This record gives sequence, C-alpha cells and structure tokens, in this order.
Amino acid sequence: MADEKDAAPESTFVPGRCGVVSLGLMGGSFAKAFAAAGAEVFAWNRTRSTLELAMIETVTGELDESTIPTCELIVLAGYPASTIEWLERYAPLVSPGAIVIDTVGVKRVICERCEALCAGLPFTFVGCHPMAGTQFSGFAHARATMFKGAPMVVVPPKMDDLARASVLERLKELLAPCGFGSFTLATAAEHDRVIAYTSQLAHVVSNAYVKSPTARSHKGFSAGSYKDLTRVARLNAPMWTELFLDNADNLSAELGCVIESLQAYKDAIDAADADRLEALLAEGDRIKREVEAR
Repeated sequence: MADEKDAAPESTFVPGRCGVVSLGLMGGSFAKAFAAAGAEVFAWNRTRSTLELAMIETVTGELDESTIPTCELIVLAGYPASTIEWLERYAPLVSPGAIVIDTVGVKRVICERCEALCAGLPFTFVGCHPMAGTQFSGFAHARATMFKGAPMVVVPPKMDDLARASVLERLKELLAPCGFGSFTLATAAEHDRVIAYTSQLAHVVSNAYVKSPTARSHKGFSAGSYKDLTRVARLNAPMWTELFLDNADNLSAELGCVIESLQAYKDAIDAADADRLEALLAEGDRIKREVEAR
C-alpha cells in the first residue's frame, strides 16, 4: 500500500469553472465564450473599471486568492511579462489537477519561465496561442465567437505520453465553448520561428507601409489592396514591442529576407530592367499559388 504522504493532493476546483487573467481582446473573448456556454467565469484585470463592466453580464466574480483554487481552467491572457508575473505570484494557489494556459504570441520565453515556475506543483501549464484577433484591442471589442473555426497552437507539456495525451484531451474539452477549428501541436521553438513570418512580420510591414507620406492622401485612390495591407498597421504598440523583442532572432531573420527581396525589386525598377522585374513578379506569383495549393 502506498504511503499516504505520497498520495496525490485532492483537487479543489469546481468542474468547468474558468478563470481569466486580463480582460483585453483575447481574455475578454475567452470570458464571453465560456459565459455564453453557461460556464462560471472568474476574472482579474489590472483596470478595475473593465472588470466591473465585465461583471454586469459576462463574469461571475473576481479571480482572487479565494477563487483561484476553485477554477479547473485558468487562461492567462496578458502581455508576456505580466503573464509570468501573475503565475509567479499565484501558482501556489492553483488547484491540484487544474490546467493553466496562456495566450501569448511567443512561446519560448513563456514556456521556459512558466514551466519552471510550475515544476513540482500539482497542476499542468500548457503553452497556447489562439490564432485569431482583430486590429482592435480591449474588452469592448471582445466577442464570444472570436475563436470559432480558428486554429489553436499548443505546446505539449513535458510529461510521459499517456499523461500528456490525457491532459491535451481534457484541455480540448474545456476549450470546446470557444469553437476552435483545429489544434496544432508544436514545440515552442517551432512556434516562434513560424509565427515570426505569419504574424509578426506582417505587423511590422503593415506598420511601416503607412509611414509613406502618400498615406495621408490615399482617400479616393485606395481599395482592397490598401485595406488588406494596412489592416494590422493599427496595433497595440506596448504589447507588440514585447512580442517582437521576445522573438527578436526569428523576426530579424524574416525582416532581412523581405528587405533583400524588396531591394531586388527596387534595383530592377531603378535599372528599368523589364525582364528581371517580370521574373521577380512571376516568381512571387508562382510561390503564392504553390502555397495555396497545399
């Protein structure tokens, strides 16, 4: 018979109860999705007035020392540094058997720090990145359907295969109210390498594009191309600064690649080299078609 002191600690969570840390666009959308499905949602937000607004129709109560142990799932939806800071402070209060996830757009720094903080504690941290959002920020723009059909990238926790499969299946069930369209497993390093291209580079290019003086006189001359390329120029500068610097090596490499490509176009145009320019354009068109066919 096993020694009683070796027995797993008993869970204190209420099944299905969720905690959300930070009620911005991401956290607010998680809270609204859970609430719409009838789940109890407890939340914390740095700005008290936002929490009070959310408590009118979305949030059941405040996520604090008394309610943290009652949550089966806790979603950390703040900036990278604040996500780590919250877990540093409150990890000992999380219920045995609970699952804690984050929504941060970089994974190496988050998973390394958070997994270390949770080592030896009786709950599981799982690094996550919901691939959804808008150019707007804040709880006012959050919606219950934000994640419907969207991909969720998951960094599997470091544990034996059976335990990991059990945790991931349970996490998928807990996130069912959000309506994610797919779950993609990746290492933290793989996530950061790919996301530098698919998300971060797009934000930098869009943000730089509108710095042309011509942007101020585009009205009446712009349509779909301008709107598509400038949508994410509008961004949360403090948050994206953290994300870019936490993934500086990968983002810098992608920027170097696009700068090199742009220079090739510029050189061909400056030289009035029609053959070279046509070849560059045809190459881009071919690559786009190949990517779309996959």
